[in-house]
Amino acid sequence: MSKMIFINLPVTDLAVSTRFYEALGVTKNPQFSNENAACMMLCDTIGVMILTHDFYRTFTSRPIADAKATSQTLLALTVEAHADVNRVVGAASAAGGRADPNPPQDHGFMWSRSVEDPDGHVWEIFWMDPAAAGGDTTGVDA
Repeated sequence: MSKMIFINLPVTDLAVSTRFYEALGVTKNPQFSNENAACMMLCDTIGVMILTHDFYRTFTSRPIADAKATSQTLLALTVEAHADVNRVVGAASAAGGRADPNPPQDHGFMWSRSVEDPDGHVWEIFWMDPAAAGGDTTGVDA
């Protein structure tokens, strides 16, 4: 069995957050979703569990951070093409997110923008030139 990773995020409104993540192009897995949580699969081995605050609290006694006021994690999601960065950020913004809480970054071989989910978790949406990703960084400053 392949290793899997699940990112668990507390959310205040499960329905609104589900729409946001679907706008990112993520697929909801109904087998592991209910009124307390939604399992949003990025691919076969990476999932984002969005959990209501009450349900999230069953896993930890620590206070839930306000992601709009603090940064506790940096999340990044690749897209297939340069133009997809703007498309995904636009769709996620239209679904309750906030575009560009951090400035866009253009490094020539990589283009990224960020989008904040309804609870303040920031996702970097980025495209990287496949030639640069394969190790061909000719002309790219380190």
